[in-house]
Amino acid sequence: MNRIMGAVLTLASLTFPAGAQSNGQLICGQRDAIIGTLSSRYGETARSIGMGPGNRIVEVYASDETGTWTITVTSADGMTCLMASGASYETLVQPAPGEPL
Repeated sequence: MNRIMGAVLTLASLTFPAGAQSNGQLICGQRDAIIGTLSSRYGETARSIGMGPGNRIVEVYASDETGTWTITVTSADGMTCLMASGASYETLVQPAPGEPL
């Protein structure tokens, strides 16, 4: 998960086009609207959060029921962009330090 968050934080340092379309560009909107759609349409809830470059908030949303997941990046002005999404989400249980994998 740390590798994934590192990659996402690197992506978060990019500038986002305002009002991006779904034709290969980022999809962006007001945070409340984006998060509401992830919740109501896909059943996704926040699973992790971190601070990226430029004070951007990086979050991972996922649903155990549908298996969908989404990574979002939110800037200080409240604009949220979808960075990546997919299927087959799985929560990994990490062994305690010193325990075998």
